[in-house]
Amino acid sequence: MSKIIKYEMMLLLTEELNDNELKTWAFNYAKTLRKLNASEISVISRGKRNLSYEIRNQKRGNFVQINFSSVPKYLDTFSSSLKFDSNVLRFLVLNKTNNVKKF
Repeated sequence: MSKIIKYEMMLLLTEELNDNELKTWAFNYAKTLRKLNASEISVISRGKRNLSYEIRNQKRGNFVQINFSSVPKYLDTFSSSLKFDSNVLRFLVLNKTNNVKKF
């Protein structure tokens, strides 16, 4: 059986989403994570910010952080759904499990 790992995901979404649409978007993806047996799901909106450079003709974007725990085999399924979402400009998934080796 695979080990459950804690992840932190940062997403950059288009500026066009208003607050209600952003909440709906985040809620739908949280439900998707839940269907993939993820647990400890938390969604944090980091607000709209100016971008250092344009991405798909966007100068500003909504930043959203999603923390969750999951088995690694489901991460690819979730990531592929984000790749095809037109509201997602960029995303990054970090493994938050404490695997730091001390020398």
